Amino acid sequence: MDELHGFYFEDLSVGQTALYAKTISEADIVLFSGISGDVNPVHLNHEFARDTMFEGRIAHGMLTASFLSTVIGTKLPGPGCIYISQNLKFRAPVRAGDTVQARATITEVFPEKNRIAMKTVCMVGNTIVVDGEALIMVPSRRAKAA
Repeated sequence: MDELHGFYFEDLSVGQTALYAKTISEADIVLFSGISGDVNPVHLNHEFARDTMFEGRIAHGMLTASFLSTVIGTKLPGPGCIYISQNLKFRAPVRAGDTVQARATITEVFPEKNRIAMKTVCMVGNTIVVDGEALIMVPSRRAKAA
């Protein structure tokens, strides 16, 4: 099953980056509401949302942030890694029709624990909408050989 595996710890170094981009649809917002149970009307009700500081409906912040998990779990380091922690700062709203680009960049490696730290950011155009840091456990070839 090695063809399904992502990078091993030994393959990683500071500066490596991966990206994932997705255009948010109305369906994404509605489906995320159903899956998460977050039916806040700022996400679903135009009449309610137009009277908020956002002046219209916005996507869930956690929907946007979930694209960071996509980058980490499918690209870098990819399948086999374990998300340990993530902090997030929500900087700007995302709306249906916006294309979110999620990026994760390795900022530090911890060989004693097979972990990496990553800078995580989601952007719409040139605007940072979400940023933070993640800690990821990455499988080692040494453990596989043992």
